[in-house]
Amino acid sequence: MSIPAPAPAPAPGHGPLLEIRDLTVLFTVPGGVARAVDGIDLTVGEGETVGLVGESGCGKSVTALAVLRLVEPPGHIAHGSSVRLEGRDLLALGAKEIRAVRGNHVALVFQEPLSALDPVLKIGDQVAEAIRAHEHVSRGTAHWRAVEMLTAVGIPDAARHAAAYPHQLSGGMRQRALIAMALACHPKLLLADEPTTALDVTIQAEILELLDSLQQRLGMAVLLITHNLGIVAERTHRVYVMYAGQIVEEAPTEELFARPSHPYTEGLMGAVPSLDERKDRLQAVPGQVPPATAWPPGCRFHPRCPFKWSKCEREMPELLAVGPGHRARCWLVQEPQRRAR
Repeated sequence: MSIPAPAPAPAPGHGPLLEIRDLTVLFTVPGGVARAVDGIDLTVGEGETVGLVGESGCGKSVTALAVLRLVEPPGHIAHGSSVRLEGRDLLALGAKEIRAVRGNHVALVFQEPLSALDPVLKIGDQVAEAIRAHEHVSRGTAHWRAVEMLTAVGIPDAARHAAAYPHQLSGGMRQRALIAMALACHPKLLLADEPTTALDVTIQAEILELLDSLQQRLGMAVLLITHNLGIVAERTHRVYVMYAGQIVEEAPTEELFARPSHPYTEGLMGAVPSLDERKDRLQAVPGQVPPATAWPPGCRFHPRCPFKWSKCEREMPELLAVGPGHRARCWLVQEPQRRAR
């Protein structure tokens, strides 16, 4: 895969906007306790776009839900976890306080708009409701602002479509409406969870361009959650790679694509289609993510890793420094000669 041009640098901030430390999310299930998210650290700076990438089942979406305290039983956020927005611990807030944060300071765009939108409410009413939940404005003012927001996200004849129900809109227009609802109160941080998965390629590109445009206009930060490395390459400043509930590599985007250091990251990149004629076929990562109730001992990727040795099976590596801002959870960082076997 060719190395992308880096995304424009974000405006300098005064420390991280979002700071996650030792986040652990547990689910009690029939097979035991699933450690869906297991002690991850992650930061997002003001105006920055950060990618969180990995296969389905690795814990990406649960991380986003945990930020907004939307994890429901049988799941819970473990004691000792920390999620801070501008230094404020979201996990310590009361129910009324966290509701004031959702949609106002931090917004979430889900991957399937038809299930996220209320099927019996008109689109305009849903956007207006999001505005009135956080601002003391009249119904008329909220409706006017909803139509204005629907226009801003590229819905044609927004006043007419505001009176439509979700099932009456196309998939692309539903996703635009969901983005309008999320951004109606100009949040500082947008959690975009696979925002283009259910859309065709052309509409995907339009939605991503829309997010870029709105981000620049509103000055918000974005945590882009996806399995699509092509999207990550073009649109992020930094990337976290997640596997089996853990962060296994983190780096500035250009550095990650130039020098991936974890075998899992390399495997993901090998599975990306390329125009390079020397690449005959896609390279699948062998095996599958193990169940969260039975993470393997040692390095969690070792059952699928072509470079594993006995140490990998016994000892779990920390995130080891590869270079400035670049760390990988792999013993190969300390013993790179083992790649030459």
